[in-house]
Amino acid sequence: MKEKPNILWICTEQQRHDTIHALGNPYINTPNLDCQAKQGVAFENTYTQCPICTPSRATFLTGRYPASHHVKQNGNDHFPGNEVLVTKLLADAGYDCGLVGKLHLSRGDILEKRPKNDGYRFFKWSHHPNPDYPHGHAYADWLKEVKGVDPKELYGGLSGSVGPGVPDELHQTTWCTEMAIEFIKQKRNEPWLLSINPFDPHPPFDPPKEYLDRYNVEDLPYPLFKENDIERQKSFREIDQQTRDAINPYKALAKNDTTKNVPRGDMGSIPPNDYNPRYVKACYYAMIEKIDNSIGQIIKILKETGQYKNTIIIFHADHGELLGDHGLIYKGCRFFESLVHIPLIISWPAKAIKNVRSSALVELVDLAPTLLDAAGLEIPYYMQGKSLFPILIGEKDCSYHKPYVISEYQGTIGGDLMKDQTHGFMYYDGRYKIAIYQGRTSGKIGEIYDLKEDPGEFNNLWDNLEYKDLKADLVYKAFSAYLNTSDTGILRTGVY
Repeated sequence: MKEKPNILWICTEQQRHDTIHALGNPYINTPNLDCQAKQGVAFENTYTQCPICTPSRATFLTGRYPASHHVKQNGNDHFPGNEVLVTKLLADAGYDCGLVGKLHLSRGDILEKRPKNDGYRFFKWSHHPNPDYPHGHAYADWLKEVKGVDPKELYGGLSGSVGPGVPDELHQTTWCTEMAIEFIKQKRNEPWLLSINPFDPHPPFDPPKEYLDRYNVEDLPYPLFKENDIERQKSFREIDQQTRDAINPYKALAKNDTTKNVPRGDMGSIPPNDYNPRYVKACYYAMIEKIDNSIGQIIKILKETGQYKNTIIIFHADHGELLGDHGLIYKGCRFFESLVHIPLIISWPAKAIKNVRSSALVELVDLAPTLLDAAGLEIPYYMQGKSLFPILIGEKDCSYHKPYVISEYQGTIGGDLMKDQTHGFMYYDGRYKIAIYQGRTSGKIGEIYDLKEDPGEFNNLWDNLEYKDLKADLVYKAFSAYLNTSDTGILRTGVY
């Protein structure tokens, strides 16, 4: 029997696609991710199936769309018992599986309820790093028991959602690194899978000071913005969005940080009304560079222990971050590229092609079948994603994978600030993107963008009569695509 690969699966939180130096961002430092891009395939057109955490994570862990796995909201009481995680399938096939960091398949404001039979033997769970830790938060336990630090005092001393955070040696990403190395060094005869899910670069934007000091705020570009963004975003004010009112980032001075007195646990969902967008970007980039450094440390251990060559390394995010684009920050029921377009790099030194940048349309739903395929296991009939394995090993043209990608929002965030419970759906064919919204609005609103002519998504063609035929065609295609995400149901074995 052929030796099965180890799987190092890294998923960051709220990281947009344009945050890797080697893939086109000259302002950020990501030497280790740059190296991984050279060692494997960078899928440059990868899209999340939901711009919010839980539905996205449920999708890439099951290989099924939200309409099928029914995990459509943050804050769910539990994960459906009938859904099967790919980690369980791999564990059943002999893999030793571990988790470090977030899981977030159900509510994370308390100790998250683990799915039954999730496949993880090694389970080091940590959600939002803040003073109000639930019992069983492994990062908090590490701070207290290993570092001798009171987490409530550590995080209780921070103020505001933008600026330096806890010291590097006490950071949650540092804890993720140590736990990952502990797992990788364990003696075993079977292959392993390790999911590493740091909370960063999710807001609050609070990197260790030494990482933030590497960025000169004045050198960084402003967000994507035009004056008409202020007015056109008013049409979407009743659509669920953590930023209700757009601001002009060129005029924002951060003189009134409205999050100074917001409880630490709420800072990740209540954005500041006024902020310096380039300082926010510096903090965000610094958080990503911290993660990049962690990846370098882990890969170093893989090489030292002789495991690097036969380890598949997957790096991606669950969704993106607006980061000031169009005057908006954080996330919500919107489908701009900064929210739905995410990074994805996959390498496998023993078998995968190297230094390839794929332009193919790819979805996170494709990851679970890809892992099963790479491990030589059968892909269950109920999985809806399409394996990337043929592209990875050079058996298929890397420029094409599927004809379109989709993303959706189904009253996903919830909470006191999101009472509208709006719904939205996006369809993108590689040139044209359509987003259709349903909610408490005064009229039918939507967006159509020609990303070939308008990559910044400034010119909404939805109400332009010159594009009425295109609009009709895209509405039909979006409806058809949504129908195709429904569950196949029980396996058909007969005619009647």
